[in-house]
Amino acid sequence: MAALRPALWRPEPPLTVAAAVVVGGRDAGNRDQVPGWAAAVFRRGGVEVARSVLEGAMGPPYVPALLAAREGPLLAAAVAGLASRPDVLLLAATGRDHPRRAGLALHLGAVLDLPTLGVTDHPLLAAGPPPGPVRGDTSPLVLDGAEVARWVRTAPGVRPVVAHAAWRTTAATAAEVVLATATGVRTPQALREARRLAREARSAR
Repeated sequence: MAALRPALWRPEPPLTVAAAVVVGGRDAGNRDQVPGWAAAVFRRGGVEVARSVLEGAMGPPYVPALLAAREGPLLAAAVAGLASRPDVLLLAATGRDHPRRAGLALHLGAVLDLPTLGVTDHPLLAAGPPPGPVRGDTSPLVLDGAEVARWVRTAPGVRPVVAHAAWRTTAATAAEVVLATATGVRTPQALREARRLAREARSAR
């Protein structure tokens, strides 16, 4: 999958974004039957217009570098539950910053045929200098000579986030979308809301 090079996507106004998050429960002694809760949020022009929340089973036990097998099916189902198809999907996962150059964000984008990008607190394998202190400052994260992600300063005085290139997106595009969707907060609002919904669903069980 990492060798595929689909046509690159570029954001155009008005941008519509979705974000999806999955959280797992306790395995109750059976690692093959771990419950999971996934939520997806759709936003247009900075306003939430649709959401999808569901409960299901996590995939096979986690194997390093194979997170897509464990979380991908529930995430895909949550996105499919949205009433509208977004321009781009945000995930709390890596894309090309991955041992196989195909992390969960890239894998799910290919499965859904949807541009994707990842947002994480830290790079997985890539390395690069920190960004400047001003909102909008970015710096490249490089793996084997290729830029696969960027540090992004979304607000002054807070830790930067990592914007990951994934399916049909470059690191530059990922950084641009993260900045456009994280206004006044450290991480994109859609991701924050999806995480909150998934956690609330787990707590309500």
